Amino acid sequence: MTNQSTAPEESRIATLPNQRRKPDRATFGQIAPGLAVATTLAGIATVLGKLAPIVGAPVFAIVIGIVIASMRNNSPNLRQGLSFSSKAVLQGSIVILGTGLSFRQVVTTGTSSLPVLLGTLSVALLGAWIVGRALGITKDLRTLIGVGTGICGASAIAATDAVIEASETDVSYAIATIFTFNVLAVLTFPTFGHLISLTPHAFGLWAGTAVNDMSSVVAAATIFSPHATPYAVIVKLTRTLMIIPITIALAFWRSKKAVDPNVTISRFHHFKHIHRVLPVFIGWFLVAVFINTFGLIPSAWHGQLSNLAQFMITIALGAIGLSTRVDKIRQAGMKPLALGAILWILVASSSLLLQLATGTL
Repeated sequence: MTNQSTAPEESRIATLPNQRRKPDRATFGQIAPGLAVATTLAGIATVLGKLAPIVGAPVFAIVIGIVIASMRNNSPNLRQGLSFSSKAVLQGSIVILGTGLSFRQVVTTGTSSLPVLLGTLSVALLGAWIVGRALGITKDLRTLIGVGTGICGASAIAATDAVIEASETDVSYAIATIFTFNVLAVLTFPTFGHLISLTPHAFGLWAGTAVNDMSSVVAAATIFSPHATPYAVIVKLTRTLMIIPITIALAFWRSKKAVDPNVTISRFHHFKHIHRVLPVFIGWFLVAVFINTFGLIPSAWHGQLSNLAQFMITIALGAIGLSTRVDKIRQAGMKPLALGAILWILVASSSLLLQLATGTL
């Protein structure tokens, strides 16, 4: 793999725990232009989605966004708003989805998904170790790609980097690799799910355990069926919580192997900042679920809230498409992409096989 000396600033993740410069909080004036563009794109995609419902608004949004981004670079004054749209707006949509769920649904779906969830996580981590070594990929990079595939994409990569202190180049390569297969999952999973006649529940479990990033999980499930989205979100949130035991295990493992005691201290010093990349919106999602469980949300509101959540998802996917840098993905090189592709196939297939074995398919 050729080492790239100029890793893109965007892909270094502004909120990495070990980054020394803390970014300033964006103002509404900085967010508004990018948010307006993403919302306009979502409106266009929604119209197209109604004309071609088999494709759906989220796919139109991300594809149009990628096409636009490949033809021209975003204006600097759009970046804050696009970042806000792809993260905060998406997280807000997930919280709104919680208003249509009960606590019993969340617990039942979360616990019933554990066999498939733990199985696919094991496949991702073990596959990253075996295949990554065979491809000659460095230890840190294969670890980052493994946790990104097995847990929750960029968030898991950031949390793991807080422990292992990988190079910024490795972090950039891992994020580019994970993002590539996020987009492919959104474009291929719904069609394949219909081809093999998955139910909304089965597809939600499949997407929640086999698609990397939350945005892609929500998008794929929404395209397949609105009824699949709540299941996918619950499974994905359960899977996201695996950041905690995995990073703790990595911290202990790396510290035991450290020869220099200062290295051990440094790793645990950064480990205490992992909470900064753990998704806070999970708590708000649970609050929304509890409010609905106690009947505080009128049933007449559920349809409108669901439509609002779907539109916010489309805004987020449009922003992600507009922020895509195809040239930066190519810079990652073939070996990380090959590892990502192999893990993607292994996790997707093992999820379906585990569902079949446990009787949930």
